[in-house]
Amino acid sequence: MTATLAKSPAVATRLGLAALAAAAANAAIALAAGTLVSGGVRTGLAPVEFLPATVIGIVIGAIGWTLVARYAPKALRVVVPAALVLTWIPDLLLLNAGVTIGNVIALMLMHLVVATAVVTAMRPGVRRARGDDSAR
Repeated sequence: MTATLAKSPAVATRLGLAALAAAAANAAIALAAGTLVSGGVRTGLAPVEFLPATVIGIVIGAIGWTLVARYAPKALRVVVPAALVLTWIPDLLLLNAGVTIGNVIALMLMHLVVATAVVTAMRPGVRRARGDDSAR
């Protein structure tokens, strides 16, 4: 009835690959936003800002996934989207500081990339117990 996190080096490998993929995708988003966004305050689009944040987000997301999967595996369907929406709140608050809407949308897309990377990396590690048909 509960999901457990598969313990294997494959999880670490998947997380590493997810971090690389997320960093590349976020670099592309930052590059596109940098060319499309003109004027106003710009924040979070420099590699020195978003690359460490991407890795930190992957690590925090993996820790959060592990804890939720261990204690309330059915809650993952609610917790993951809720956590993503919560990460967008500071982005939206940046509009009050004069950051352009294009910059804010880019940051929100970056958060979506990190969340997707964590889910993609961690989901194969969750195994359903026998008789648990709730994931269908």
